[in-house]
Amino acid sequence: MNSLFLIAGLKWGDWRNWTKYHSTILFFWFGDLLYNFLCKNYLMWEYKETMFGQNLLPNHLTVSLLIMFVAYPASVLIYLGNLPEKTMKKALWLLFWVTLFSLVEYINLHYLDLIEHHHGWTMAWSVIFNLIVFFMLLLHYKYPIVALILSIPIILFFVMYFKIPIY
Repeated sequence: MNSLFLIAGLKWGDWRNWTKYHSTILFFWFGDLLYNFLCKNYLMWEYKETMFGQNLLPNHLTVSLLIMFVAYPASVLIYLGNLPEKTMKKALWLLFWVTLFSLVEYINLHYLDLIEHHHGWTMAWSVIFNLIVFFMLLLHYKYPIVALILSIPIILFFVMYFKIPIY
């Protein structure tokens, strides 16, 4: 799946202006690294990189890092690099990305067995989470400090709602 994101990123990503999106890519990475740190022993979703019944990568963290370094930068370069000017088109663009990421997860969950949900996480939560992520990426691109501050109560909500043990 990462190879598809890489190909799409190379084709449609705004590589000429990658420095404009660099801090937002780092923001995306930081969020995923924080998830992997906070939920290390209490994963809400877990990647399983298998194909034809064979484990290709050793664990969730390895797959997650691969996604962070391939799919996330490619996605940000396409998402922000092709962001429409008009508000309505911008909202539709955001919904397109939420749908795309949710559809990829649905296929990986139900058909390819590449991901598992745990501790009450469901596809509905994934859709909500994807909506938050793509909104926050856009917000961070335009107003990084606001996005960082707004991230705190969002993180606290998920930690408290899912009773993630922090120790």
